[in-house]
Amino acid sequence: MRLAGPLIASQLAHMLMVLTDTLMMARLSPEALAGGSLGAASYSFVSIFCLGVIAAVGTLVSIRQGAGDIEGATRLTQAGVWLAWGLALGAALILWNIKPVLLLFGQTPSNVEMAGQFLLLLPFALPGYMTFMALRGFTSAMGRPMPVMVISVIGTVANFLLNYALITGMFGLPKLGLMGIGLVTAIVATCMALGLAWHIHRHPAYDAYPLRKGLSRINLTYLRELWRLGLPIGGTYAVEVGLFAFAALCMGTMGSTQLAAHQIALQIVSAAFMVPAGMSYAITMRIGQHYGGGDLLRARLAGRVGIGFGAATMLCFSFVFLVWPKELVGLLLDYDNLAFRPVFELAMSLLAVAAWFELFDGAQTIAMGAIRGLKDAKTTFLVGLFCYWAIGAPLAWVLAFTFNWGPAGVWWGLAVGLACAAISLTLAFEWKMRRMLKRASNAAITV
Repeated sequence: MRLAGPLIASQLAHMLMVLTDTLMMARLSPEALAGGSLGAASYSFVSIFCLGVIAAVGTLVSIRQGAGDIEGATRLTQAGVWLAWGLALGAALILWNIKPVLLLFGQTPSNVEMAGQFLLLLPFALPGYMTFMALRGFTSAMGRPMPVMVISVIGTVANFLLNYALITGMFGLPKLGLMGIGLVTAIVATCMALGLAWHIHRHPAYDAYPLRKGLSRINLTYLRELWRLGLPIGGTYAVEVGLFAFAALCMGTMGSTQLAAHQIALQIVSAAFMVPAGMSYAITMRIGQHYGGGDLLRARLAGRVGIGFGAATMLCFSFVFLVWPKELVGLLLDYDNLAFRPVFELAMSLLAVAAWFELFDGAQTIAMGAIRGLKDAKTTFLVGLFCYWAIGAPLAWVLAFTFNWGPAGVWWGLAVGLACAAISLTLAFEWKMRRMLKRASNAAITV
């Protein structure tokens, strides 16, 4: 918890930034909320792959740290910064040309136009955000997650204030609408990256890791190592977020009300999900350190504790979703506003479905983190691909459109996919640990 606590707080701070964007969309109009939600889903789908690749920085640095390889940890972090910049450029080019793809998937032209406005300036956030995440992996692997939390909280406050100023036209600023929300995100992400880089440069705790020395030269060996581990992690992130993007596309074909309600409910569920997401990062770092140091028993213990505690935490969130759905949705929408009443009521019904899969959602993401700490991302990718897209997505479509369950059917499909992933990944972690421990025991007997 000493490592996970600040990481959970930083995850929650990032989610509050996303919630702020949603709130500001809602202040504009229901149409802006629907179109902005479509743009946000597109941004998440593209950027999450990049974040998954960058997550390899923390994993590999923690393994090097456990093995006492300071030089390797330094060079991996430098390669991670270069990789972050390259991924940001590629993702931006995709987002600026995504409107034809959205139309191809049956989204209404008005929603696509609104999404295009939101995505006009938002991609400029990617270089800063990717750099911040690479440096976050480094400093967290060093066992120092607190600076990440502090900078994330400051960024969240700045994001809200700047968004509010541009939405309302405070201090004579222009009312930029959805474009203003994207612009603020870009400014805040860049400042967060600069702030964390400055802290690492100035603090004596990092003196043994001269990140600036040799940064101008790309080390292809370490870059390839990051890519080999990061590509399947990014693929896993993409297939999971792709499942929720698929859900958003299903909602979009039903109408703006369904899409807006989906976005509202998803923001609430995602806020709860930040707890196991932060724990997953911590478990990856801890297992990576033990794995790098050759202590497999403690690696297994860290994984078991993380999976069990994460599942128990999400059960608490399930209870909250069942008992106080109106209060939760009321944090984002005004029930007395008749224009948003249909969105409000549908979002409440979706939270009732979410209550049933929170346990599995928490367990599966922490189990993924545990397996990645063992320097294995292919297993998580294959399990995620099968559970999300061979089970979750088809079932969501069948329940929604064949059995006419509508929006609830989409979410029940998500629930089943996540449950399959949680069970499969937990069993996979135990299987891998048994094999490693047996191999280590045989080697000791031979010696």
